[in-house]
Amino acid sequence: MNGDLPISEQYRVVAKSWVDADAAASLLEETKSAVLARMMADQGDMPVSRAEMNVKASNEWREFVTKMVEAREKAALLKVKLEYIRMKFSEWQSSEATKRAEMKL
Repeated sequence: MNGDLPISEQYRVVAKSWVDADAAASLLEETKSAVLARMMADQGDMPVSRAEMNVKASNEWREFVTKMVEAREKAALLKVKLEYIRMKFSEWQSSEATKRAEMKL
C-alpha cells in the first residue's frame, strides 16, 4: 500500500483489483459444471457416474478446482485490504476530530 497516495486513491486502486479478482473467481465458479460436463463427455461412451469419478480423480480437474479456490482466496484478500483502508480512514478521522477538540480547549 502506497502511503503517499490519498486514502481515496488507495481505496480506488484496491477496489478495482478486488472487482477484477472477484469477477475472475466468479467466472471459474460459474463454469465449474460446464467444465465438468465437457471433461465427462471427453471420457467417451461410459456410464455418467464412472465418467464423473474419472474426471474428479484427474489432475486436470484438481488443477481447475485449485485455480478456482486460489482465485477466490485472492479476491478475499483484496476485500480484506479494502476493509483495512476503511479502518485506516476511520482512525484518521477520529484522530483529526480529537485534535480539533483539543485545540478548542
